[in-house]
Amino acid sequence: MAEIINLKQVRKARERAAKEAQATENRVVFGRPKAAKTREEARKSLETARHEGHRLKTPDPEA
Repeated sequence: MAEIINLKQVRKARERAAKEAQATENRVVFGRPKAAKTREEARKSLETARHEGHRLKTPDPEA
């Protein structure tokens, strides 16, 4: 006798596998290691601090 399968479960499993494959591809294309992200964040904060440090006047809180 043939094994009975639930078509809805098979369809959902196939869709999940396709989404996981897409996610894996996106991680390769768009992902950056944590070290690179923290290095970039530190560089941006240092750049902002240097830029703010070179101001001649403090910005007006009302403006």
